[in-house]
Amino acid sequence: MDQEKSLKKYTLIISILATFIAPFMSNAVNMSIPAIGEKFNSSAFLLSWVVSCYLLASAALLLPFGRLGDIKGRRKILIGGLATFCISSLLCGSAWSTQSLIAFRVLQGIGSAMIFGTAMAILTAVYPPQERGRVLGITTAATYTGLSLGPVLGGVLNQRLGWESIFYFMFLIGAIALYLTVTKLKGEWSGAGGESFDKIGALLCMVGMVTFIYGFSSLDASPWAKYSLLFGAMVMIAFIMYELKIEQPLLNMKLFSSNVTFAFSNLAALINYCATFAVSYLLSLFLQVVKGYNSETAGLILLSQPILMALLSPFAGALSDRVEPRLVSSWGMGLTTLGLFFFGFISSSTPVWLLVANLMLLGTGFAFFSSPNTNAVMSSVTKQFYGIASSTLGTMRLTGQAISMATATLVIDMFIGNAQLSPAVADLLAKSIKLSFIIFAVTCFCGVFASLARGNVKAGESKIGM
Repeated sequence: MDQEKSLKKYTLIISILATFIAPFMSNAVNMSIPAIGEKFNSSAFLLSWVVSCYLLASAALLLPFGRLGDIKGRRKILIGGLATFCISSLLCGSAWSTQSLIAFRVLQGIGSAMIFGTAMAILTAVYPPQERGRVLGITTAATYTGLSLGPVLGGVLNQRLGWESIFYFMFLIGAIALYLTVTKLKGEWSGAGGESFDKIGALLCMVGMVTFIYGFSSLDASPWAKYSLLFGAMVMIAFIMYELKIEQPLLNMKLFSSNVTFAFSNLAALINYCATFAVSYLLSLFLQVVKGYNSETAGLILLSQPILMALLSPFAGALSDRVEPRLVSSWGMGLTTLGLFFFGFISSSTPVWLLVANLMLLGTGFAFFSSPNTNAVMSSVTKQFYGIASSTLGTMRLTGQAISMATATLVIDMFIGNAQLSPAVADLLAKSIKLSFIIFAVTCFCGVFASLARGNVKAGESKIGM
């Protein structure tokens, strides 16, 4: 019994650290984008890829690593991911150009895919269903703690010690998680040991996602982007058709065709992240370039959104153990839509108190969407599919985040092109940010209907694998 308690405790600690890493780094790096651009003399378009390339690498590899963890052992993949993340963080801190930083961020994204393809699956396997909403709420709170500390601590580190210190701090967090995983986490939780790994499906998935998202984000910057977008779409269609034909696919399509809750919960997650992820990036640029605040002050203003997420997520997760997750999540997405709509009227004269109030509205909405939605996904499958369910949800999250950044990049590039971020382009930047928020509000509104369509988890709906 004591051994079981110890395993649960350290699994939760490792999951908390793992889920803290990505959101902290995303928001912290967002605060440093103007400083990186100034040091390396980079355009706004190239700087956006410092954020986007990490997301793209993670999204493209999350499913393959999740499946590999199911077959070979999730702990092995988690250890490899944490080690890769630590090494790449040190390399990012020593980057000598924007291009080298982008390359090291890709490596960091690979490590992240290995982490997030396994950590949540291990947590779900260790904790029984009746405790799952609570621990998922705690890990979601860790995510939002990362989001909370990201702009504040990232802004301070950037302002006081330089943007490189952000990556060195991430190395420290990753090293702690790696040590605990190696020494305290005993077991592999393979779930699908002995099955074959779908190499062709993995290749199609990676190539399709990379070419599609790159093409979308570069439509206004490259004449070849439309061909990349079309090619990516064709490869993803080929991936789906191939997965339907083989016995042991990378992604079991039965999880979508025979499980309404799983399918629409993942769709809701994809839409929500498409509509919300670029908010902190856009507002970081707005506060620093348009409003003229330094990174520390901008970080303190942005804190108001994720701190509400961190405070409310455990409550929302526990609530979804008692109330239908689709109802809690749908209300959350509705509040998020309202907040995004209000940001569509943002301007240089918008008072700070109004920005803070609206960020708090967004934070409340997202808290009530995320952990109940995660609970719905993981509760809709049996333990055989925990790894692939976790990886699928993570892929939806990262794909949504990458599309969100691609949308913001495309809109900003339409207004300011290859110009550097400076007060000279503040008016055009403000217009591009307003248009981006309008697009995101419409997207999120559509997501409310996907959330409502998922069905009732607690009505005894059959699970795939039972």
